[in-house]
Amino acid sequence: MTKGRALKFGDSISTDHIIPGRFAHLRSNLPELAKHTLEDARPGFASQVNPGDFIVAGTNFGLGSSREHAPLVIKMCGIQAVLAKSVARIFFRNAINLGLPILICDTDKINDGDELILDLASSSVKNKANGVTLTFGKLPGVMLKILEEGGLLNYIKNHGDFEL
Repeated sequence: MTKGRALKFGDSISTDHIIPGRFAHLRSNLPELAKHTLEDARPGFASQVNPGDFIVAGTNFGLGSSREHAPLVIKMCGIQAVLAKSVARIFFRNAINLGLPILICDTDKINDGDELILDLASSSVKNKANGVTLTFGKLPGVMLKILEEGGLLNYIKNHGDFEL
């Protein structure tokens, strides 16, 4: 179990919100790019994150172009997981492959700044501010293994290819 603070966003946060296009030239300098994560949606976001915080969003998080850097810079900021009502499919898979948990649940009962306790094993997150425990769909075993290793590349380095 891990805990952190909720940083709340609304619906339809796109990869363009996550990495504003004017910073595309920084793709080869990820630490610098990470400083601009979500700055159009929430000015100063990267400097507001404490290691272990959560992004909490509404529907369709990560829509837009398939920018593998988008989940990576979120992770580099110190975010330990994204909780959202729904997530764009390619963003979901990119995030898992990069070691960033994406958890689909009803986020209406989470407010900005609430302290959350995440338990991946029981597929639940408890909001300490209001005592509500939310559940999310159990991640497939292969995805949990990828997350445990910090991403797909680490998994393959440590274990070789998957046996499906």
